[in-house]
Amino acid sequence: MNMKNIKQLISLLLLMIGAVSLTSCQDEVMTTHTYRAMVPIFLEMSDIRAKTITVAPPQELDNPGKIYLYGDYLLINEPTKGIHILDNTNPANPVNKNFIPIEGNVDLAVNSNILYADNYVDLLAFDISNINNITLVKRVEDVFTHMYRHDTGQIITFRDSVITTDNAFRGCANCEFFTMNGSVGFAANFSAAAQSYGTGGSMARFTLSSGHLYAVDESTMRVFDVRDAKDPKFVKPIDLGWGIETIFPFQNKLFIGSNRGMHIYDASTPGSPTRMAVYEHLVACDPVVVNEDFAFVTLRSGNLCVNNINQLQVVNIEDPYKPYLMKSYPMLNPHGLGLSEDNLYIAEGKHGLKSFKVSDVMTIDQNQMEFLESMKSVDIIPGPKSLIVIGPDGVCQFDYSTPSKLVKLSCIDVKNPVTVQ
Repeated sequence: MNMKNIKQLISLLLLMIGAVSLTSCQDEVMTTHTYRAMVPIFLEMSDIRAKTITVAPPQELDNPGKIYLYGDYLLINEPTKGIHILDNTNPANPVNKNFIPIEGNVDLAVNSNILYADNYVDLLAFDISNINNITLVKRVEDVFTHMYRHDTGQIITFRDSVITTDNAFRGCANCEFFTMNGSVGFAANFSAAAQSYGTGGSMARFTLSSGHLYAVDESTMRVFDVRDAKDPKFVKPIDLGWGIETIFPFQNKLFIGSNRGMHIYDASTPGSPTRMAVYEHLVACDPVVVNEDFAFVTLRSGNLCVNNINQLQVVNIEDPYKPYLMKSYPMLNPHGLGLSEDNLYIAEGKHGLKSFKVSDVMTIDQNQMEFLESMKSVDIIPGPKSLIVIGPDGVCQFDYSTPSKLVKLSCIDVKNPVTVQ
């Protein structure tokens, strides 16, 4: 390259640099962005306890979380806000009765007309024998201690908030904001309906068995003696390891779903469950339901579920000390699931609701009964009168007396539907 060409190249580069600098200065704009995010909130528990909990008139469903069926009543949690109680005597026409405002509430279970609910770090017990005169009968303090911020002694929680900001941008006036999903995960616990316990879905962290309440958080199972239903007593915590998500009781055993696998605990001594085995899989969100011989586990991607895996796994639990994978089936994005005899119902998130015959666990993919693509769903309760399905748009009930043909009975819409992953 001769000297003349070199000079021309240098001149061109200087011209380009000048143009870029000028463009950068001129492309500075003020842009307003509105988005949803989970904002940390710090609270004093003494202030929470000082408030009187007064049952309120019925309210619209805003962002429903867990569903729980007790007798003729359907209970629907409003995450961090409280619990709706509906008369579900006629599933085709559920009647909204009242609302119990409970700050920090995420989980619930019912034993002999006593409703257990978390209130941030405390466990509350309500007498709901008279639905028109619900009373708080006991508070067990400081049992869910994982919510404490130890350096200040405050409660740390997160609130779904709408945020508006004015920002200056250079050369990227149309860039997107990426924020944490603001919706609280839908969940519930499919407890085997026995004695005077209620029935929940497949994704909860509270369950009842043998006169005891078991509550799991991300790493710990807390055991409560509730043989005297009105007087729950904290027994002890049991360390489970990280990534715990759900709990499911079956025949004196506890099946605990985690993002790395399924833990099986022997609860024949209900006050002191002991580990029998751990079935491990890739990191993925993991609810579970079981019958005599098999555990049905859904794995899904999205949110905090790290791996891009969407499956139904069938695990042989005939020997609960040696669980092993029988077969896995590809799914779209499975969330909760419900089992009724040989019929398995799977919530496929935004993709819909699927049902399968599972009498032969090796041919489940060949025995799909229905795929209701319009029914966005995240959890399921196969109840005695109806199949109850919760999704981002509300809670729907189906007649499933003919398992292969669901017939919609009713739907309770929510006023602020959220996007399900």
